[in-house]
Amino acid sequence: MGRVTTRQRILRIRDGVVSERADTLVAEEPLEVRIDGSPLTVTMRTPGNDFDLAAGFLVGEGVVHHTEDVRVIRYCAGATEDGSNTFNVLDVSLAPHVPTPDTSLERNFYTTSSCGLCGKASLDAVRTQARWSVTENEAGVGLSTLTRLPDRLREAQRVFDRTGGLHAAGLFTTEGELLVVREDVGRHNAVDKVVGWALREGRLPLRESVLMVSGRASFELVQKAWMAGIPTLAAVSAPSSLAVDLATEAGMTLVGFLRGESMNVYAGRERVLIEAASPVA
Repeated sequence: MGRVTTRQRILRIRDGVVSERADTLVAEEPLEVRIDGSPLTVTMRTPGNDFDLAAGFLVGEGVVHHTEDVRVIRYCAGATEDGSNTFNVLDVSLAPHVPTPDTSLERNFYTTSSCGLCGKASLDAVRTQARWSVTENEAGVGLSTLTRLPDRLREAQRVFDRTGGLHAAGLFTTEGELLVVREDVGRHNAVDKVVGWALREGRLPLRESVLMVSGRASFELVQKAWMAGIPTLAAVSAPSSLAVDLATEAGMTLVGFLRGESMNVYAGRERVLIEAASPVA
């Protein structure tokens, strides 16, 4: 397995004082995902939970939907001269009933740690038809529960404490119980790792759950949540206009700027249960 962190000698300047020290950096390495031996995608990621990452990516692309859709995920030899394993190449074997995705037409499956949409032929190609509807899912989440999620997510970020350079995604129940947290240098990778965990655990669709992310809420994160059947997505930062549009279209609840006791509800306000009702300005 590749290293999650690495050490680097740096020049540190604080209040005019210059010193040398070792600093801990979050690792970023390429991961190639193959389907039955054929290259599918290359993404820049933080090593760790790679099987979850591959599985979650395939859920987001509409390739797989259930645990039994994936036969096996395994590391294969990397691109070294001696053919040794770099742990940067994965091969996913799909079940016989699952159609092999065709990457030759609409998308060049190359993604970076900062943008999961690179290579999309058009915006329409992103609007993958979700397998599960969330519109009939009325599972609400209390206001007091929502306000506790950012701190609970932050407390669970083990690698962030050492590097300060990772995004996180956490899956919670509507009562605020943390089910799983994943960290990665890429926001979309962290979400893929959460969704992949759920697929491999046989939990999809994630009907009564809340996905909490440490950054902003992009169009792609809303799409990934929708594809996993998650009715509520909350973010500590702002959503994009397309994220709000897609959440509204999907019937999802989208919460942004969730910090302390404050938040903005951009879509699906009916799922936010305000315990002590106050006038709407």
